[in-house]
Amino acid sequence: MSESLHTVTTLPTARQPGCPFDPPAELIDARRHGPISRYTFPGGTPGWLITGYDLVRSVLADPRFSSRKELMRHHPTIDYGDIEVPPAAPGEFLLMDDPEHRRYRKPLAGKFTVRRMRQLTERVEQITAEHLDAMEKAGPSADLVTAFAKPIPAVMICELLGVPYEDRGSFQQQVESFMDGETGEEELIAAYTATQHYLAELVAAKRANPTDDVLSDLTDSDLTDEELRGIALILLAAGIDTTANMLALGTFALLRNPAQLAALRADPALADRAVEELLRYLSVAKTFLRTALEDVELGGRTIEAGSPVILSYSTANRDPERFADPHVLDLQRQNGGHLAFGHGIHQCLGQQLARVEMRVAFLALINRFPTLRLAIPADEVSLRPETADVYGVKSLPVTWDA
Repeated sequence: MSESLHTVTTLPTARQPGCPFDPPAELIDARRHGPISRYTFPGGTPGWLITGYDLVRSVLADPRFSSRKELMRHHPTIDYGDIEVPPAAPGEFLLMDDPEHRRYRKPLAGKFTVRRMRQLTERVEQITAEHLDAMEKAGPSADLVTAFAKPIPAVMICELLGVPYEDRGSFQQQVESFMDGETGEEELIAAYTATQHYLAELVAAKRANPTDDVLSDLTDSDLTDEELRGIALILLAAGIDTTANMLALGTFALLRNPAQLAALRADPALADRAVEELLRYLSVAKTFLRTALEDVELGGRTIEAGSPVILSYSTANRDPERFADPHVLDLQRQNGGHLAFGHGIHQCLGQQLARVEMRVAFLALINRFPTLRLAIPADEVSLRPETADVYGVKSLPVTWDA
């Protein structure tokens, strides 16, 4: 790394025209200057931007960097002023450190093992086939987001939580409203409040009449109703939004890389590796925040106690020191180890479920519709607003030969 320290004054969010899969050019440029840059947060607070793979991974595994919500006083793009951030709500374990975090995560860990998630493969195949049947019947064109990408993970997470079938439509609409990044403040609060109210009723119902689902299993623990509601909300947000955007954006990427798509269609055994490469290449969960609890030496620099730190997953997963030709989608890539699911104690709990859903859904889609293609020019595909926490497409119009 050069002696001079690169400084970033605004966190870039806009993608380059014609490059919807690449991180913002300014972030890639920051990585070229070195894996760590100074960053000035809105309001003038000095902090750090970590863009290199090794340093991002190091921070994620280091307990000297905190995930606690009340320490996240500085947003990468919004000036909060003097507003105090409250601690995480009960059950909101993504924004806690150990031992509080461990208390919530431990009873969940056994529900999302590799073995248990693979046992769900047949159910994922059924749900996927049902939605592809509906697409084909209504075709030969569709918005892949609403017809395919959103409903598959939504149905799966609803079943895991034990949401009654008759409630799923309205429930999914409520959840989408506060995750799409475009809902107005009044509507967002209303949707969030309605979702919280529904989850409270659902927890009460599971306590009274447990069924075969994760939420019912958790009622047999020492977790309170409020804690169970918070956990359910975390599982919903993580289990629907990220996978839905991976399915839609991943399909978009495959359609823009026809040789890779053809290779996957010709060799279904490539599916596992293809999923890992798409996760690395797209990195839909773009950035995360941490706060230094003490002075930490990192990349030859001293991160001062109390400093906010932005971790750029998208550039870490495109780091040329870790991945050869990082900006190329290569489904044959051998060296995995991407950070799309994070690392350390907060590594994504539902990653095995997401892998099953993507492996099944991508293969089923491209085999059902061998002539699948975009219905509009690629540069007209509508991307999610950068205010959304998870990157993706708002809609993906596709067509195929009937």
